Amino acid sequence: MNIEVFAGLKAFYDKRFVVEEQLVSIADLKTYLIGRSPEAASILQASRFAVNDELVALNYNLKADDNISVIPPSSGG
Repeated sequence: MNIEVFAGLKAFYDKRFVVEEQLVSIADLKTYLIGRSPEAASILQASRFAVNDELVALNYNLKADDNISVIPPSSGG
């Protein structure tokens, strides 16, 4: 799976990286990412996930060739 992270998550992960582990769902991916960088847990808990540019739920079933964007909450003014 190809992963791309945005905003504050870039402090914990490369902007783009590959996950080769066999993960079943977005929830599993979130758990995996928290395991890699526990200090990013609060951001990941509030983040949305998009697969191939479409927002998906935590129970979305992953495929090895998915392109996943991890989108943290944002604020602006």
